[in-house]
Amino acid sequence: MKDERAQWDRRYGEGSHRSLDPDPFLVESYKEFIQPLFPHGGAALDLAGGVGRHAIWLAQRGWQVTLTDISEVGIAQARENASGMATNITFEVQDAGTFAAGKQRYDLITVFFYLQREIFPELVKALRPGGLLLYKTYTRFHPKFGRGPTHPMHLLEANELLRAFPGLTALHYHETIRDRGVAEFVGRKPE
Repeated sequence: MKDERAQWDRRYGEGSHRSLDPDPFLVESYKEFIQPLFPHGGAALDLAGGVGRHAIWLAQRGWQVTLTDISEVGIAQARENASGMATNITFEVQDAGTFAAGKQRYDLITVFFYLQREIFPELVKALRPGGLLLYKTYTRFHPKFGRGPTHPMHLLEANELLRAFPGLTALHYHETIRDRGVAEFVGRKPE
């Protein structure tokens, strides 16, 4: 964990992952799934959220967001990026690989470009009944594009994300190799 934290501190310090534009998957999912179910916002967890692009976007829409990331540098940049919204966002330095559902429950959990299969059951536990999980990450086809992760432990197999959350109702699932190999999943916890 110490090596991983140092690696991400270095990457953020060098200017990696500076964009504050939300992933198009979040924007589309917000219109189609999140807004209709939670028109007044709610509690959200942005796991491995980096410099805060998704947490900030959700906070601007009235959500109370907990942003976690392994990197102290990333969290510091997220705080700076969110100045003026700090009341809507709680910042935590936390290794997502050790995520365990505590007492806090969320209406929405977002995970983008992070894969640790062992925490899948904990993500489901951390959702409130009726809550949504948005998950997007790389598939085994991604290394063909020459950037991003290459180790199989960081890459999904075909349809793996679809089968990863049997306790959730799949509302959306899509895999593509158009610009990069990724899978997208929206699941809802039964009420």
